[in-house]
Amino acid sequence: MSSPSEQYASWSAQQRLEHTELARFRARFGFDLDPFQVDACSALQDGRSVLVAAPTGAGKTVVGEFAVHLALAAGRKVFYTAPIKALSNQKHAELSAWLGADRVGLLTGDLSLRPEADVVVMTTEVLRNMLYAQSSTLDNLGFVVMDEVHYLADRLRGPVWEEVIIQLPDTVQLVSLSATVSNAEEFGAWLHEVRGTTAVIVSETRPVPLWQHVVVDGELVDLFVDRTGRPVVSHGPGARTERVVNPALEHLPSVRAEIGGHGGSGRSAAGPGRSGRRGTQGRHRRRGHPQRQEAPRGGRPHGGGGALQRAPRRPDLVSLLDDEGLLPAIFFIFSRAGCDAAVRQCTMARLRLTSPEEQRTIRAVLDERLAQIPYEDEDVLQIPAFRRAAENGYAAHHAGMLPMLKTVVEELFAAGLVKAVFATETLALGINMPARSVVLEKLSKFNGVEHADLTPGEYTQLTGRAGRRGIDVEGHAIVVAGPGFDADAVASLASRRTYPLRSAFRPTYNMAVNLLDRYDARTARESLEMSFAQFQADRAVVGLARRARELDDTIEAYAGALRCDRGDIHEYAEIQAAITERERTLARERAAGDRERTRSALRSLRRGEVVALPGGRRQGFAVVVSVDRDTLGGPEALVLTTEGRLRTLRSADVPSPPAVIDTLRIPAPDRLRKPKIRKDTAAALRERLAGRHDDPRESVRRPGRAPSTAARDEELRALRERLREHPCHDCPDLDAHLRWISRIRSVEKDRASVMRRVEGRTSSLARQFDHVCALLTELGYLTGDDEDLHPTESGRRLRRLFSERDLLVAQCLEAGAWSTLDAPALAAMVSTVCYEARRDGVDGAELPADPAFVHALEQTQRLGEQLAAAERRHGLEATAAPDAGIAAIMHRWALGEHYAAAVGATGLPAGDFVRQCRQVIDLLDQLVPLPAIGPVARTAIDRVRRGFVSQEIDL
Repeated sequence: MSSPSEQYASWSAQQRLEHTELARFRARFGFDLDPFQVDACSALQDGRSVLVAAPTGAGKTVVGEFAVHLALAAGRKVFYTAPIKALSNQKHAELSAWLGADRVGLLTGDLSLRPEADVVVMTTEVLRNMLYAQSSTLDNLGFVVMDEVHYLADRLRGPVWEEVIIQLPDTVQLVSLSATVSNAEEFGAWLHEVRGTTAVIVSETRPVPLWQHVVVDGELVDLFVDRTGRPVVSHGPGARTERVVNPALEHLPSVRAEIGGHGGSGRSAAGPGRSGRRGTQGRHRRRGHPQRQEAPRGGRPHGGGGALQRAPRRPDLVSLLDDEGLLPAIFFIFSRAGCDAAVRQCTMARLRLTSPEEQRTIRAVLDERLAQIPYEDEDVLQIPAFRRAAENGYAAHHAGMLPMLKTVVEELFAAGLVKAVFATETLALGINMPARSVVLEKLSKFNGVEHADLTPGEYTQLTGRAGRRGIDVEGHAIVVAGPGFDADAVASLASRRTYPLRSAFRPTYNMAVNLLDRYDARTARESLEMSFAQFQADRAVVGLARRARELDDTIEAYAGALRCDRGDIHEYAEIQAAITERERTLARERAAGDRERTRSALRSLRRGEVVALPGGRRQGFAVVVSVDRDTLGGPEALVLTTEGRLRTLRSADVPSPPAVIDTLRIPAPDRLRKPKIRKDTAAALRERLAGRHDDPRESVRRPGRAPSTAARDEELRALRERLREHPCHDCPDLDAHLRWISRIRSVEKDRASVMRRVEGRTSSLARQFDHVCALLTELGYLTGDDEDLHPTESGRRLRRLFSERDLLVAQCLEAGAWSTLDAPALAAMVSTVCYEARRDGVDGAELPADPAFVHALEQTQRLGEQLAAAERRHGLEATAAPDAGIAAIMHRWALGEHYAAAVGATGLPAGDFVRQCRQVIDLLDQLVPLPAIGPVARTAIDRVRRGFVSQEIDL
């Protein structure tokens, strides 16, 4: 029972709250705000910036919307930024529905709609460009909301976020909305340092309970149970920490086939661990599902170590979720081809998830949305197949699709008309498209280099889509048991909900000239050192410095324990070390003589000589194909082995010189590139060697090594004499003393390593900035000395170029490499500095049949090679070479061909095509202000911005 004074204080606080902007804002909602939302909004109302880190679907955007409310109430502007244009468009639609379309602007690079409105939604790049241009649109700006701020870890686009955070005026309150990260406090501490007082609000609680399941033999088995074997929630309300992995999964044998195969699916009898339908709502009945045979009952195949049936086909898996009332669902498949294949499999199985009434509604939406697609492009865009699948309640969603189709899928899914979406992981990156269930076919994906396991952060991001707040009472994350399935590994992923945020910030050429146009060099360096990247590095330096001090103390303690009453033991140890170093030097000189003999032997080899290789990586017999005597690092011999393999032979490959033991007539080197010729030549070589000993060492009279010079080396003899005469040489405790010396040297080595790491991290970004400035000065974009650098006229043109290859574009413009191109050729040329091939992208590189383009491309490539050489000379990462992979496609499109004719047989997916067109338009727009090329660039924009490309950037 509270006291009267406490009751009065509570009443007073409630009265004050009821007359605040937060109280008026809360009246919008028909539900109470969560505590973390109230805390974040209260901090904003008190004039502080905020960082909100919370799970997907928890309602972080409410805090961003409160910033909009506060700005409008105070008569100030607010910018709402998002990492991708799709999110910007979505947020623009949501704010327009709330405030009215006339009060909300949109800036995405492609589109400028009411930029002077009080509320403007934009991509982060647009805001960065405004800050550098000191745009008047920034006047009276009170708040900036940065949605999905954890994007600053993105290697390519992440630095833009930090540029914005650092460059924003101090008067602007910042609202940073992030997924749950494990180092939110560290990120918040950096924001506090660069933006002033910042409240860090972290919520680990999902608003909707999440259950974890595994599909085994066509059955849903709960991943987590309590000690009594009852299923338990893993995250959200009702979650329990005292949970264990379901014993039914502990000895699960591997599945014999990947999901999606053509085998039948077995369905076992229900048993312990079988998931029931827990309060799911609006369960859809099956319609038109293929018949499935039941597995023999009696026993649980997934619990006793017996053989599993094949993994379920995708149509059967969808049907299983439909039976369990777990649709709508997103099936994450980590390849575009896999998503499309899943839709085809469901179509072939005649799967239908929609009622006749729903089909009519879907058909009407498709008729309206897809009417703009030209008839001649429908087949190549696979519109008939898309319509058929969507009407039956399922669809794919990936970056290779026409963006218009992805938008339709999102709309139909949100309306509950499409029940199953097969998507790549890009769907998890912010689009508001939650589901009742999320299914993962695999727990690994190709990351561009190799197939790697999902991280806990990726698993959290994907499964965070499960459970729609206000619609579902619970969400379900489902993993399909496949080959090598490990229940403990899945449990570990499902239990660790956070991942660390690591900065990807680095100085770029465009950033350098923009900073130096506004600040002097010292201030520009200080600006870079304000970055989160340097903040993290400096925090690591604090730990390294602490480690260095600990090692200093250890060295001092060891030195205190080391005393010899005969003399200076440290001096004795130094003589020993000098002897060891001199012996190593003589050994290296001897080895160098051996290598020179081997090089001489390689240099003397002739084509067709059969050689015995007595040891090393190439031990065996071979025939010499060719010898390159002028190679940097020594001669190289190309040889053909007895197995028919071509190998390069260098001096490091053979410890002893090869010996010529015979000769053999062999085909020309270019013919030996053919497998059959190599096979026949290897057979002839083996025949020539018949009767010889199998060990090549028996065929070689191995020369002795170069004689050692240690015994007669005067320096070494003198050092050894000094050691014998030293007073400590006869100390009875000499071995113990030397062990202490060895420990001290080991610790000193560790300390030197730590100090090198400290030196490497301290001011690392400023040093990289200096390298960038040195290159820009050499190329004429900056002028002045180290402390008084400022952009030249060329540098001011570079300021306006925002591209991954910004300096290469600037070099081409300065050299006039593109000045003779017409509009289609210029669009094609710009594509070469925007495009980077995917693994499954365009095959080959067809060039436009335009001599002017070919000449300009040759100049661009030459300039790219020169730039890359200069970058390496300055210790910088080389700019990627121009890529003409879609130049011919872009040229045909700009000439007026329709999509099917422009793409031809290249196989460029529609989504990639539209995205490339957008990038080309964006860079062409940056060229419009330049007198020499601007008129052609403007025409090129009109040529590219047409058809469904223009429709995709209109609202």
